[in-house]
Amino acid sequence: MAKRDKDLFEKLRKSGVRKKVAGNLADAVGKVDGRKKAPKTAKKALEDFRALVGDLEDRVQGGPEKRKAAAKKGARTRKTKANARSKSAKKGARTRARAK
Repeated sequence: MAKRDKDLFEKLRKSGVRKKVAGNLADAVGKVDGRKKAPKTAKKALEDFRALVGDLEDRVQGGPEKRKAAAKKGARTRKTKANARSKSAKKGARTRARAK
């Protein structure tokens, strides 16, 4: 039977991790000692948790709203610049037409 790190299991459960995931992680980490590498499942779970924490931090700091506002500003700027180019092109066309 796999050796399980009970403290880690309980800590994961208290932090809201599902029982099966917490058990798998505790089993995987329980097998690790000074001579062995951590199993791929434990490494993968750790990467997933890091990605999740990054997403949560981004949402807490208002990342999606900031990006949305920045995108709207960029679109507004592009539209303004396009109108200015169009206006200049029309003015140039009028000038060339009068020169003929």
